[in-house]
Amino acid sequence: MTISYVVAGTVGIALLFDYINGFHDSANSIATIVATRVLRPFHAVIWAAFFNFIAAMFLGTGVASSISSGYVDPRIVTPELVLAGLLGAIVWNLITWVLGLPSSSSHALIGGYAGAAIAKAGFVALVSGKWLTTLAFIVISPLIGMALSWTLMLGVHWTFRHTPPAKSDRFFRRMQLLSSALFSCAHGTNDGQKTMGIITALMIAAGLQKDSHIHTWVIICASIAISLGTMTGGWKIVKTMGSGLTRLKPRGGFCAETGAAISILFPTFLGLPVSTTHAIAGAIAGVGSTHRRKAVRWGKAREIVWAWVLTIPCAAFVAAICYLIVRAVAPGA
Repeated sequence: MTISYVVAGTVGIALLFDYINGFHDSANSIATIVATRVLRPFHAVIWAAFFNFIAAMFLGTGVASSISSGYVDPRIVTPELVLAGLLGAIVWNLITWVLGLPSSSSHALIGGYAGAAIAKAGFVALVSGKWLTTLAFIVISPLIGMALSWTLMLGVHWTFRHTPPAKSDRFFRRMQLLSSALFSCAHGTNDGQKTMGIITALMIAAGLQKDSHIHTWVIICASIAISLGTMTGGWKIVKTMGSGLTRLKPRGGFCAETGAAISILFPTFLGLPVSTTHAIAGAIAGVGSTHRRKAVRWGKAREIVWAWVLTIPCAAFVAAICYLIVRAVAPGA
């Protein structure tokens, strides 16, 4: 097993992860717009894929740089370690996809990368700087999305309190096209960058580049992969996100998508990876809670939260096993 073979294969698997990320997390981009029947599912995924691609191509690479060097000490990274981390993330993503649970691909990747590093060098392999922020955002991200969407929903109710329901419904059906596009951009620029970062870490480990600069070919390939994945769609997760938490109307879909997009774009421009899944789930719950507490199916919400809590350790565990297997096959790993 030569280094060139491992590098080429790992780049392919990284793009496979990006593709799976696209169809696993496509529900985040389209669940509300499908649930409110503003767009049919096929048209919705095309809409989301287009804005995923635009955002991943043109809205910066700060998150990618964080992934490449902010979580695992670059000095201990090898192509085999990156490969094992990706395999751990992919396996966990597929498990949660089969179960219809909207877990975070971002945390699956970070957990897998960390698990492989710990299997190689212990906990000293981790860089402490970004971890506290990332773990904190497991709680903060859905709360921000919930607070923003709740506030927006109250504002919408007050502003349109004298408007006939049919008229306001037509208005928000148009506005939801804009809010879903904004959320798809947020998804593309944050989630799309994670694969760019992991490929860059691989290139540095293989000695093919010296710094964390994200090359154009990496941006293009990652953007295409996540967009193709989004076009494939993840219909089990769409059902959970679109109707499993609460019933949505166009005004609620607009508020949920807008609140979630803002809660993602702010940390994205700070170079922080966050979970788009957490943000939109919290935002949908925030919209439902403006009606009455029982409008949110809190039992389903608890299932989703458990998937969030388990993602990093489970992906790390799977990746650690993968690293031990890879090391057995390639003793120099």
